[in-house]
Amino acid sequence: MTATLFPVARPGTPERSATPQNRNRDMQLMPETLSRARMQDFLREVDSERVARRVVTARRMQRKAERASLRARRALARTVMY
Repeated sequence: MTATLFPVARPGTPERSATPQNRNRDMQLMPETLSRARMQDFLREVDSERVARRVVTARRMQRKAERASLRARRALARTVMY
């Protein structure tokens, strides 16, 4: 068996020249990856803002319902008193 200076590609394994091509492809895909990450951040931010708006609206509606309940109690108390 003789040793060779250059590795011979075996079936089922990538060739040595595939590494620079993969690096080039990765470099070309970096803007796409970056934009995908930015879009995910944007969607997370929009979702958290949506949740915050729902909480604010729910609190506002709760205060409104409490005021209506208090008005109803006062009206009932006035009718009972007279």
